[in-house]
Amino acid sequence: MTSQHLIPPLNFGMIEEDLYRSGQPNELNFPFLEKLGLKTVVWLAPEEPNQRFLDFIDDQDIHLYHLGVVSSMNAWDPITEEVVLEASELILTPKNYPMIVMCNLGRHRTGTIVGCLRKLQRWNLTSIFEEYRRYAGPKVRVLNEQFIELFDTDLVRVPVDHPKWL
Repeated sequence: MTSQHLIPPLNFGMIEEDLYRSGQPNELNFPFLEKLGLKTVVWLAPEEPNQRFLDFIDDQDIHLYHLGVVSSMNAWDPITEEVVLEASELILTPKNYPMIVMCNLGRHRTGTIVGCLRKLQRWNLTSIFEEYRRYAGPKVRVLNEQFIELFDTDLVRVPVDHPKWL
């Protein structure tokens, strides 16, 4: 009998029940992700995920939403309001769960989405920024914090059948 190690991806965390966040996984993380029984991956980086991860998604019959694909977008450009609204719509649809939201390192784009979601949950800004900084580490981007602070939650369409945690 062999024991299999379950290794979470970089910057993995639980946002809410059946809603997770992380950076792009590698092959060592696939058994861990498999245990989550994911239905949906929301990919926020402008570039495609690596081919091995795409193959894993396909093999597991997971639906991939690649948001924020803009030809002029650089990896360091802040996320757009349009992408936050698209991601929020997916996140607020329980039939998409279990779901993981991710970008390359799970820091900035993912952190901005989670920060806007926390604002929708009526968290105070201090708590939102503390969570953002925990994942961003020394690479905090003030523009992302400013985006979260100024984000208008009234733009988010909350469905009637929204998740219980909202």
